Amino acid sequence: MPEVNVEINGRKYRMACEEGQQQHLLGLAARFNAQVEGLKGAVGEIGDNRLTVMAGIAVVDELAEAERRIEALQMEVTILTRAGQEVAAEYDTLEERFATRLGEAARKLEAVATALDDTATLPS
Repeated sequence: MPEVNVEINGRKYRMACEEGQQQHLLGLAARFNAQVEGLKGAVGEIGDNRLTVMAGIAVVDELAEAERRIEALQMEVTILTRAGQEVAAEYDTLEERFATRLGEAARKLEAVATALDDTATLPS
């Protein structure tokens, strides 16, 4: 199993990961370290453990907000999908009604044409 060295708050940690996930793990560690460094700049030196816990909670808060947004977007997709299905059903109904009326009009025109043919006198 591959291992990578990550740096969080100036300290290096050796971590194992799945094959091919090394860059992903390094990227995650860099993002977490940026969170720690941002908090350190905002609150000053408060101790490594407390700083790490605060950064972890901040990251989990961002995750929770992203999950709430995803859920809201999924609900919107569901609503829009239903609306699209309703519009499609209405379109199908209108198309069927139009085809029926067009067929009726064609039959009536055919009847008129037949009646004209039957009553017309042909020159001799």
